Amino acid sequence: MLRPPELKIDFKRYDHPVVLTVEEQAKHVGNFGGALTKNLLLKDKKHRLYIVSALADTKVDMKILSQRLGLGKGGVRMAPEENLCQVLQVPLGCVTPFALFNESASAVSLLLDQGFKSKQSCYFHPLTNDVTIALSSSNLDKFLLSIGKQPAYVDLEASPVVGKDNPPDLADLVPSGAFCSSEESVENPTPKDAPQVNVPKEKTCLPEVKAKPKVQKKGAESSESKVPTNNGANVEIFASDVLEVIFPLFLSEASKKLNIKQEELTQILKLDDFKRRAAPDLESVTNMFKNAAYTAGFHAGFDTMLKSGLGGMPSRK
Repeated sequence: MLRPPELKIDFKRYDHPVVLTVEEQAKHVGNFGGALTKNLLLKDKKHRLYIVSALADTKVDMKILSQRLGLGKGGVRMAPEENLCQVLQVPLGCVTPFALFNESASAVSLLLDQGFKSKQSCYFHPLTNDVTIALSSSNLDKFLLSIGKQPAYVDLEASPVVGKDNPPDLADLVPSGAFCSSEESVENPTPKDAPQVNVPKEKTCLPEVKAKPKVQKKGAESSESKVPTNNGANVEIFASDVLEVIFPLFLSEASKKLNIKQEELTQILKLDDFKRRAAPDLESVTNMFKNAAYTAGFHAGFDTMLKSGLGGMPSRK
């Protein structure tokens, strides 16, 4: 396989604890001379996604931005957390232009603050929020162009008049593709009088994998195994699904060994209260594994970016 030519992108890397806000990030890299940035993931009514990347002190009015995109006053809002996971493939607090490296984010539009060009270097997370990358706008452009993204710098504080004689000045930045998610089916339910179409119960962008049917042996008790169908993006739902699978199995085995009916055992052990107490702990453990998976994904993606040319500079802690 032919390797792409070296991009010769100059940058500095700073490792630090996980940060979720610009203020937390500033405590670790604020004295190194770069400009802090804030990065927002927005979504319009047609489920199209936008990353707005701006200097930390730039004022972004979402109503004005929405009008400039030609979407009306309330056309864009903050995207849900599931879009961070499924589209950008980054954890919470880690929206970044570098996430456009992922194929799943190819349809996401990127609006860059024109103020970046006046700074010697700006700070961005790569694909995880325990690392900060410092680079100039020209070097950021090299990266974006290498993945087929034309950099679009915008005066995000401008408030031009939009009307019949003044078309939206940012309409060309509205993406053509929309991300498919379960939220879309909730926000746009099928009308009652619409023709019925046979579709899966759960709408998903991933292909459905059907499990092979189990062959039941003669004399064996009939039992149905319930498997959580949540994809893991919503930790609370996942934890609830796991508990719904575990507790019936526990009750069944315990009632057999103790020779007590399941209903009586449920009352004796107060399992409903136990579920409520166990759920937060299970959610915490699930989040731990989820963040570990994101970190592993980051290292794989970042190593690939390094091989593509975004590399060559030493890590600075």
